[in-house]
Amino acid sequence: MRAGAAMSADPQLLAAAVEAAIASRSPRLGRAAHARALRLLSPGIPPFICAHLVNLYSKLDLPAAAASALVSDPSPTVVSFTAFISGAAQHARPLPALSAFAAMLRLGLRPNDFTFPSAFKAAASAPTRSAAGPQIHALAIRFGYLPADAFVSCAALDMYFKTGRLGLARRLFEEMPNRNVVAWNAVMTNAVLDGRPLETVQAYFGLREAGGMPNVVSVCAFFNACAGAMLLLPGAQFHGFVVKCGFDMDVSVSNAMVDFYGKCRCAEKAKMVFDVMRVRNSVSWCSMVVAYAQNGAEEDAFAVYLGARRAGEEPTDFMVSSVLTTCAGLLGLDLGRALHAVAVRSCIEANIFVASALVDMYGKCGGVEDAQHVFFDMPRRNLVTWNAMIGGHANIGDAINALAVFSDMIASGETAPNYITLVNVITACSRGGLTKEGYELFETMKERFGIQPRTEHYACVVDLLGRAGMEERAYEIIQRMPMRPSISLWGALLGACKMHGKTELGRIAAEKLFELDPQDSGNHVLLSNMLASAGRWAEATYVRKEMKDVGIKKDPGCSWITWKNGVHVFHAKDTKHEMNSEIRALLAKLKKQMQASGYMPDTQYSLYDLEEEEKESEVFQHSEKLALAYGLIHIPPGVPIRITKNLRICVDCHRAFKFISGIVDREIIVRDNNRFHHFKQYECSCKDYW
Repeated sequence: MRAGAAMSADPQLLAAAVEAAIASRSPRLGRAAHARALRLLSPGIPPFICAHLVNLYSKLDLPAAAASALVSDPSPTVVSFTAFISGAAQHARPLPALSAFAAMLRLGLRPNDFTFPSAFKAAASAPTRSAAGPQIHALAIRFGYLPADAFVSCAALDMYFKTGRLGLARRLFEEMPNRNVVAWNAVMTNAVLDGRPLETVQAYFGLREAGGMPNVVSVCAFFNACAGAMLLLPGAQFHGFVVKCGFDMDVSVSNAMVDFYGKCRCAEKAKMVFDVMRVRNSVSWCSMVVAYAQNGAEEDAFAVYLGARRAGEEPTDFMVSSVLTTCAGLLGLDLGRALHAVAVRSCIEANIFVASALVDMYGKCGGVEDAQHVFFDMPRRNLVTWNAMIGGHANIGDAINALAVFSDMIASGETAPNYITLVNVITACSRGGLTKEGYELFETMKERFGIQPRTEHYACVVDLLGRAGMEERAYEIIQRMPMRPSISLWGALLGACKMHGKTELGRIAAEKLFELDPQDSGNHVLLSNMLASAGRWAEATYVRKEMKDVGIKKDPGCSWITWKNGVHVFHAKDTKHEMNSEIRALLAKLKKQMQASGYMPDTQYSLYDLEEEEKESEVFQHSEKLALAYGLIHIPPGVPIRITKNLRICVDCHRAFKFISGIVDREIIVRDNNRFHHFKQYECSCKDYW
């Protein structure tokens, strides 16, 4: 529209100018038209212009201006009030919407079939236990809109579901004479949101039996339900129906299918759907990232993110938080830091989901100080944030700080702890040696927080007591727990028995593990090492022979280190690396320096038929030592050396790394399959309690 026309005194043209401002979502144009109307249409603005202004300010979420426009209308109509109620409800302002609805009634204005749905929407988000919804329902019956009007009925139905009044919702649904697809969709989508996926599936078949044809919302709800209940076969069959009916051309449906296959552990099928999509949006890319991440394919997930960026997709809060999760799985601290920079540049680092993902990523990658910086800069925190920060401290065995964060969480009142919170806190106490505090929390968790101990909590407390040398007490807890002991419980007990030489109890735990997971080589190796440590070499050899006889192969230990986008993997006694001669020379030099400082190799678990000198040579060829030597050769001074190992770091390597950290004045960070170890100046963060 030309500017001259917008400035005309013609009320129709002024109304058109206001509508243009709404279409362009421009408060500036709307206010200009409003000001012109005040100057040219004195002494009063016509009611229909007032209605347009109320609609303008309501839709642009300018509540004060909308209320002022409504009050200034000398003869407000149902149209003006409906515009205000609708705008306030759409922008999650239920109380102003409901107040305007009551004011309209006091003026004697009769709500219409557009007013009631907006009022029901406001009631759906009103404070808990509000009686507004049922009262509006009664009024709609009085004016004859319920149950006959499908539009109003669907709004009331949705309101009852969203306020948790399931009985009233089902009763209203049964009373509806005309159940259209919108009504069925209200049942399906709300059942999915409330975690009742099977009801969604039943409602879908009810729609079909009633002769109704599903739409895009119905199809997405069905896939979401199948994803929630892990119903792979029904979902895959429904996929065929969707293709036959052409629904797969809709991007929302394709996104729902990618999500469904990802949650049903079929990442490759999710990728097949993703690859044939003609149109993709941000949700498409995020769904594919999450599908890979949920199935342990973090590298593929990160590759999809890079593909999204190459395709011109701008990073969103959901996309960045999803990819940060993959970095945590990859232990990719450098990748995580790069994504942190992306979040800052995109101005989404303050988003609570992105910030929580950053805390989680840094904590899982061993960067607890970085996690703390993000954590303390957050204006508000949710349960995920608190759990991630506590978990970060637990990963490095910092029980004191984990308990401090837990206390702050309770004192803040922002959120109540859940079962994951207590798993993290008890784990931190276990790894940090705070046995009394951890056990007291376990004993009082139901009374203090209303959380019934689960298998995970029992596993944590068995580990807690076992590390403290109280294996018999841990065994008593296993015997009296109300659920069947899991692999993790017996594994924690076996590890503790090996640590403290409790051979007989360790054998009991091992036998239980052999029953539950007969193919896990780690349990056999742990039992063999425990027997060897006790000098029972014949029994240790028999365990190894038994493994070989039944075809159980020991997982080879390996360590890896990343340098210049390359991953260098080492195995024990590895001689294939191109830098082998330099690595061996450095290790020989370090060995002499360490021995001069008082280091003595720990050959406790070396093969018993070797001479002592050969045993010392063997422990000095462990994979983590080879990886460390490579890091010392290539990584510049001052930069921490980060090593990952697929098994638990051995006692000798742990002792050696403490010496080397002081000799070369470098920080060495090792992530084994249990926790992080930060070596610095002859000490380890675990304080030798691991």
